[in-house]
Amino acid sequence: MNWLVVYPEALLLLMACAVALVDLYVTDERRRPTFWLTQASLVAVAAMHLAYYQGGATAYGMQGMMVSDPMGHLLAFFATVAVIITIAYAQPYIASREMLKGEFFSLTMFVLLGICVMCSANNFLVVYLGLEIMSLSLYALVALRRDHGVSTEAAMKYFVLGALASGFLLYGLSMMYGATKSLEINEVFAAIGTGRINGTVLTFGVVFVVAGLAFKLGVVPFHMWVPDVYQGAPTAVTLLIGGAPKLAAFAITVRLLVEGMLGLAVDWQQMMVVLAVSSLVIGNLAAIAQTNLKRMLAYSTISQMGFMLLGMTAGVVSGNTLSAGNAYSSAMFYVVTYVITTLGTFGLIMFLARGGFESEEIADLAGLGKRAPWLAGIMTLFMFSLAGVPPMVGFYAKLAILQALITTNVTGYLVLAVVAVLLSLVGAFYYLRIVKVMYFDEPLPANASRPVQGGGVSALLAVNGAAVLVFGLLPGGLMAMCRDAILRALAT
Repeated sequence: MNWLVVYPEALLLLMACAVALVDLYVTDERRRPTFWLTQASLVAVAAMHLAYYQGGATAYGMQGMMVSDPMGHLLAFFATVAVIITIAYAQPYIASREMLKGEFFSLTMFVLLGICVMCSANNFLVVYLGLEIMSLSLYALVALRRDHGVSTEAAMKYFVLGALASGFLLYGLSMMYGATKSLEINEVFAAIGTGRINGTVLTFGVVFVVAGLAFKLGVVPFHMWVPDVYQGAPTAVTLLIGGAPKLAAFAITVRLLVEGMLGLAVDWQQMMVVLAVSSLVIGNLAAIAQTNLKRMLAYSTISQMGFMLLGMTAGVVSGNTLSAGNAYSSAMFYVVTYVITTLGTFGLIMFLARGGFESEEIADLAGLGKRAPWLAGIMTLFMFSLAGVPPMVGFYAKLAILQALITTNVTGYLVLAVVAVLLSLVGAFYYLRIVKVMYFDEPLPANASRPVQGGGVSALLAVNGAAVLVFGLLPGGLMAMCRDAILRALAT
């Protein structure tokens, strides 16, 4: 049994328990010892994942149930960094709402543990184990404000629909197990490759697996939880849901569909096309009608994940996998850069919130260009990136997906690229509306005051905004990391 494979997860589990115990003896109302212990632990975990990624080796452990490869470690590294930033943004916000308890930190670490387990899974049961560790922790975090009716309602919706989606996924995986007689992903791939398995059972299994994955990604028609949970959860938890878990959802999509079921790509790519186009249409059109900022960003997430799925549809073309590395690395680059932008967007919403005021409506941003020009400037960077305006990183991410579709030289994919561009133009409307409200609308009387300046969070927002711009101007390094990770995963 190769324990080296699970050292980062073992450290994370140990420190999550340690944080919960240490917090019992912390008397500081701001929970500074707990906060810094959590952040130090996460930095150590991120350093381990980065070291494993740079090592470049692929190894199997825990009797083949876990895999240590560059793709898993790179995604886990980005997820850990996302959680570090999330906690840094969240601390002032949750402190002013009587939510600053040890449970927030330990549950957030358990969310990350589930994400890391999913990134390293090589077995259907381990995928499901990681998914449930992450999901159950998120359900509890959404309901952390027990005296807040909207948060409790959002947690109940999330729990019920999440349990339904987990059931879909588990049923699909059980059918795959029944057909291939194996739970290990690489053995399932080999069994499907023989061509001697009942095709009907495999197809049904793939349908249920894709349905479960679509829920976790939050794409149409499994999107109904996203707007309600984004709006109802405390903004700190909304940021946690909208950030690192998207990387985990991408990881298990690649593990299950690409590494395990690439032989069935003809079936699941068709489903991905329907999910992607539906998400782009409904996500963009519904976002236009929203007045609540978090709800608008929820529909934006649906459309963004739909755009990412377009990359997943171009991996196998006319029976060959020549474009697989390009397509899947473009999708990975897209989801990583989306998370970077989302972190800053919700971080800024939390920064503008103050005691008794959430700053959740689009109208709450009115006049921000006059009240706090630098905040309005950073928000403009994030909105331009989400809209795909050059030179922000969102533009290059969309370009990479479109390039993956166009280089297939297949008419259907060219049509998909045109549809994606047209629907992105629709999406640009509601992102640019935010910029218009900030610079050209008069502020409401309740928002006339200047935002309170907070040193640490202000600096982090500036760095976050700079990252969106710098990765847009110099995307080559991050794109090369994603391509290298995907190619190594496909090679094994």
